[in-house]
Amino acid sequence: MTIKRRYPSSTEVARLAGVSQSAVSRAYSTGKSVSEETRRKVFEAAATLGYSPSFIPRILLKHRSNLVAMVIGGTGNPFYALAIEKFTKALQATGHQVLLVQADTDHSLDGVVPMLASYRVDAIVSALPVLTNEAAMALGRIKIPTISFNTAIKNPWISSVCTDNVGGATAVADLFVARGAKTFGFVAGSPDSYASAERLRGFRAGLRRHGFRGIRVTAGDFQYRGGYDAMLQLAANGPLPEAIFCANDLMAIGAIDALRQNLGRRIPDDVLVAGFDDVPEASWAAYDLTSVVQDGQAMVDAAMSILNDMMSANTLTEGILCIIPGPLVERSSTRRSASQGLHPMMPSHR
Repeated sequence: MTIKRRYPSSTEVARLAGVSQSAVSRAYSTGKSVSEETRRKVFEAAATLGYSPSFIPRILLKHRSNLVAMVIGGTGNPFYALAIEKFTKALQATGHQVLLVQADTDHSLDGVVPMLASYRVDAIVSALPVLTNEAAMALGRIKIPTISFNTAIKNPWISSVCTDNVGGATAVADLFVARGAKTFGFVAGSPDSYASAERLRGFRAGLRRHGFRGIRVTAGDFQYRGGYDAMLQLAANGPLPEAIFCANDLMAIGAIDALRQNLGRRIPDDVLVAGFDDVPEASWAAYDLTSVVQDGQAMVDAAMSILNDMMSANTLTEGILCIIPGPLVERSSTRRSASQGLHPMMPSHR
């Protein structure tokens, strides 16, 4: 048997409560004049009928829905999973409801822009970056304020909140040199990732400052298995570097497992390893991974501040780029004894 779903109407609520339909509307509108007795009758009738007011009339009338589209990719990366949770709490605290939109990739929100154009949302937030000028122009055409993480492209409708990728990566280079390393490797994320490119740029700059120019670069696509395979590839193509910096912690954890299980290397005695993000797993005893902090809470707070200003003022910005500091936390994956190259002047970052 086919069940036809029918929602109770405000007219039915008004009839049961013995009030006008406009009284029902006022009862559900903040700041509207309605007596407490009328409000009580309306809510009791609504509870009896199972009635909830529809967002659709308000959207049509005010062109505001209080809906914010949150674009998500896969949640395999713990950093993104935590960012989603923090964004959701922050948005709900400001009276917004979250509409989750799934992207087919973990790396950008470009592919879902056509879908977003059909939704009546007040804003778009995403821990995924905008990667192409075409996607940025499309977001500008639909005229919805957009905030994303680690996006190099900005326009009056798009702003970005970034970790200090270059500064954090430079600190890793300084630490590796201070711990006695002389050969270096970098495991990159996806080829089109702005964050990964900036981390490599900072790592190169830091090493050049110490007189080192050669870095062996391989790719891990920001995945655990990618980091694992990257170590096997580096070992197959020559001597392993003495210090390896991975563009995120997930790859660094994979790298450590490959170094220990397949290549018989000790961390940090034989190879120094550092990552980026400082996800909770980085501090697990099995890895105790040195990592650059990508402060998800600070990034969400900054994104919400920009977003609230854009929506409340109902005006365009010039496109804001906010940089959040990313301190380095040293753990045992790089902490070696003085006889193995420990620099006596190097302060602990823990």
